Amino acid sequence: MVTHLSSSAHPAIFYPSEDGEPLAETFDHLYAILTTLEVLKQFLAGLQATVLSDQFLYYIEGRPTARVAPDVMVIFDVAPGGRDNYKIWEEGQVPTVIFEMTSKGTEDHDKTFKKTLYEQLGVQEYWLFDPKGEWIEGHLQGYRLRGEVYEPITDGKSVPLQLRIAVEGKLLGFYREDTGEKLLLPDELLTALREEMRRRAAAEDRADQAEDRAAQAEQAQREAIPRLLAMGLSVEQAAEALGLTVAGVRAIAEC
Repeated sequence: MVTHLSSSAHPAIFYPSEDGEPLAETFDHLYAILTTLEVLKQFLAGLQATVLSDQFLYYIEGRPTARVAPDVMVIFDVAPGGRDNYKIWEEGQVPTVIFEMTSKGTEDHDKTFKKTLYEQLGVQEYWLFDPKGEWIEGHLQGYRLRGEVYEPITDGKSVPLQLRIAVEGKLLGFYREDTGEKLLLPDELLTALREEMRRRAAAEDRADQAEDRAAQAEQAQREAIPRLLAMGLSVEQAAEALGLTVAGVRAIAEC
């Protein structure tokens, strides 16, 4: 297993938070990273957990070169929120689940060095997603730690996350194990919200009096805005979903 050196031995060592390298090599990989990040952040909101993307993971104190930058990593039993980088010896927890969006160019590194490293660190699950289908048959391969060795995951289920993971085009779909409900991607979330507003508008159009329809629509918007903002949408996204101005959304939200 990877060992961690004593903190008192290296009081002035600098651990960079960036190296100037791009987040992902193609749009497909970038979009897969960002949607996975946002879906899991929403799913784990309110828990003692954090979801990080492309932050340096430092795993040996005193050696700033001993680092990797997982595309997406989920860590439980730590304070929520972002970090500039993640030092295992400071946080006291190893990432529980790591996702790498892989390609032919990163194949060797992902399936040898990173797989071995994550195995040694004790990362419970390691998922490789190949959005372009360049080297993984079926685009997705997961590994689960059994003892100190990774074994392939054959059922598409993440035990720590309690989610079923499915390939959906060039993205990953996540489904709750307890209800079967899909965790909506940001674009799908906005589409669902717009559809709900169209349904409400259609119901209102069947009302006999225009004044009642207007009052109901205004009330629906007033009720929807706090929920949308609480779900993590920005004021601009809420305005777009409801067909309102940004100033109008802000005015209702401040009431």
